Amino acid sequence: MEFVEAHGARIPIVGFGTMRLKEDAGAQAIESAIRAGYRHLDTAAHYGNEKEVGQAMRAAGVPREDIFLTTKVRDNNLKADDFARSLDNSLKLLDLPAVDLLLIHWPNPHIPLEETMGALCKMKKMGFARHIGISNFTVPLIREAIHYATEPLVTNQFEWHPFLDQTAMVAETRRHGLAVTAYSPLARGRAAGDKTLKTIGLAHRKTAGQVCLRFLVQEGAIVIPRTSKIERLTENMSIFDFALNAAEMDEIRKLANPRGRIVEWGGAPEWDE
Repeated sequence: MEFVEAHGARIPIVGFGTMRLKEDAGAQAIESAIRAGYRHLDTAAHYGNEKEVGQAMRAAGVPREDIFLTTKVRDNNLKADDFARSLDNSLKLLDLPAVDLLLIHWPNPHIPLEETMGALCKMKKMGFARHIGISNFTVPLIREAIHYATEPLVTNQFEWHPFLDQTAMVAETRRHGLAVTAYSPLARGRAAGDKTLKTIGLAHRKTAGQVCLRFLVQEGAIVIPRTSKIERLTENMSIFDFALNAAEMDEIRKLANPRGRIVEWGGAPEWDE
């Protein structure tokens, strides 16, 4: 497994997204991912599956220190007291004393970011999170978060795949030394049917999805694809035995569109588009 390093964090490049993986079937899928070799798990309070993630980690029998675990505090718990209670509940559900990475899931314009960043940094200082970061923060919000942070931030997690132009977000995130974590890297299935990705995949004996993930990794991103299909687990990890050439990378970059976003939510910030 390859890693991205940022401000002291060493994060596996390919992680396993767990959104919508709940109850026994979800726990089994997460356990299967760990057994297949995944050492980076991504969950959130909002996903409602932290209990299942914790169960899967214990059932897989992999040493705790070998798994990089991320969870997130949702937008309606960003006041200081609410933030602390939310993380406490997450840790109880996970049955763990701390997580490796704690993120603000979505910014909330109705709660001062200074207060939220203070709460986030406090959780790290108290030892409940080894590292901290942000998610779905725009260019202005990244700058504001950096301004208020008293502890180093290690990543900004946001939607990124070949169909969405995230040039500004990627540049600003990296300008502050943060790693880029791409969620929905397969564009919720769109990648599998794309002609360009399929054609390039044929040349490498790889699927369109593998080409998509390889593209993002070569662009320097951490990717956290989600799947409930066991056969896809190994496929999504098998992207380190080939490389895309410059012409192929350029061809894939042409797929990007500022309006290519697939994650639409009424509480989202005004995107940098």
